[in-house]
Amino acid sequence: MLTYIKESVDELRNSVTLPSRADSSNLMVVVAVFSIIFALATWGVDTVFSKLVKLYFNNILN
Repeated sequence: MLTYIKESVDELRNSVTLPSRADSSNLMVVVAVFSIIFALATWGVDTVFSKLVKLYFNNILN
């Protein structure tokens, strides 16, 4: 286990490179846009299903 931790720390120090600030900003915008689109799509599907369920039960109960 100790060897694994030492090798992991060594890999982090020598092999991992972080993206530049500009790349990070661009990726953040992409993630934000897709998150908003996905949230709107989920809201839309939820709204449609909610109306369908209400319509179904209103027709059955009346």
